[in-house]
Amino acid sequence: MDKKALTETDIRTKFITPAILARWDVMTQVLEEHSFTKGRVIVRGKMTSRGKVRKADYILFYKPNLPLAVVEAKDNNHTVGAGMQQALDYAETLDVPFAYSSNGDAFLEHDRLASGGTVERELTLEQFPSPEDLWGRYRAAKGLTDRQESIATQDYYDDGSGKVPRYYQQVAINRTVEAIALGQNRILLVMATGTGKTYTAFQIIWRLWKSGAKKRILFLVDRNILADQTKTNDFKTFGKAMTKITNRTADKAFEIYLSLYQAVTGTEEDQNIYKQFSPDFFDLVVVDECHRGSAAAEASWRRVLEYFSSATQIGMTDAKRDQRGLQHRLLWRSALHLLSQAGHRRRLPRPLQGHSNRSRQGSRRLASGDRPDRQVRPADRGSRVQPARLRQDPGPGETHRARRGEDHRVPQGDQPLRQDHRLLRERRPRRANAESARQRQRRSRCCKQQIRHAHHRRQRRRKSAA
Repeated sequence: MDKKALTETDIRTKFITPAILARWDVMTQVLEEHSFTKGRVIVRGKMTSRGKVRKADYILFYKPNLPLAVVEAKDNNHTVGAGMQQALDYAETLDVPFAYSSNGDAFLEHDRLASGGTVERELTLEQFPSPEDLWGRYRAAKGLTDRQESIATQDYYDDGSGKVPRYYQQVAINRTVEAIALGQNRILLVMATGTGKTYTAFQIIWRLWKSGAKKRILFLVDRNILADQTKTNDFKTFGKAMTKITNRTADKAFEIYLSLYQAVTGTEEDQNIYKQFSPDFFDLVVVDECHRGSAAAEASWRRVLEYFSSATQIGMTDAKRDQRGLQHRLLWRSALHLLSQAGHRRRLPRPLQGHSNRSRQGSRRLASGDRPDRQVRPADRGSRVQPARLRQDPGPGETHRARRGEDHRVPQGDQPLRQDHRLLRERRPRRANAESARQRQRRSRCCKQQIRHAHHRRQRRRKSAA
């Protein structure tokens, strides 16, 4: 058989798939040609379309929703490592520790957990590792104990409808549960509006509750409709173990508590019913839209979080403005900064939302290679750049790709923080005689009306003269 004449599909079917299925369960651990995105939504006027779908040849799971490896296949006319860059891109997006590339002759493995020693190695088809081998290496790299492993591998809730988390929700859930298992107590989830923060919070709470890591949980919101929607939709699975705090009564017979800030706090001391619970009553406190009522140091609602300071606290926000976001990042110490890539990709930073001519000028400067560098102070509240010390970044010298158009090197020591000049360019003041787009549109409309009225007047004069 001439391998060079075979297509990529033939190479997968005849060589790569049998090598994987020799040690992996095809029903529960393998997804082949899996599309983990549906493509970016592109809107032009009243027309909409989808961008390119991101599809991985193989995604391998230790357990459902716990991915371990990505395998990218190429035909035999390519080298063994020809698909490695694509596999690494998918592995970074899916937060997968191992990436593989193959052309049907062998496998090239890239260990994203390795901090030294052998990062890449070539394996024969028969040497492809089993799920236990990869999980053992992952556990050793993370330093998980038996108890921590049982929490990190706790099953997701499955209602039988086939609903699964989106890829970025899965990343947020797995990272959060693992961080809490490792002893982290302050976590910040940054997810854009409409990307499913409540469902993400439910899966996090469910896994921690079922594993026994957190037994009493408080979910705080600042609007009554949010509490009602949470209780009747995503959280309804908790059933009789859940209650909503109403009428300023604290019933300590439940395990899951939903509450408004207003329901547990007040201007008078007797209205602060949260003090009816002991400070160590709750093991976990989850705050939805944490930038609204509890971020500022002088906010009265912040006293609730300070009272339950011994509990693990998870803040969820969409971080619309960095000026406001800086406060809640300081509150939660930004121990775990997660970004909903699909949600924030549609959201442009403020310096890019200016005049269209400026955008074109920025494109020309970028094409010409004019990339001015500027040192940004981390405490600068007006800066669009997030302070490096407040983020969980890759190791020194690695490239961190945020899905908001950023691509910078992580600063080392006293080196300045470098970013795309489009994010650093300040909004220039508009000239006094310059017209806005709306003014130009209004003037153009008036001119058209004047031309149309003049035309009608000429027609009337002709008719009267006739």
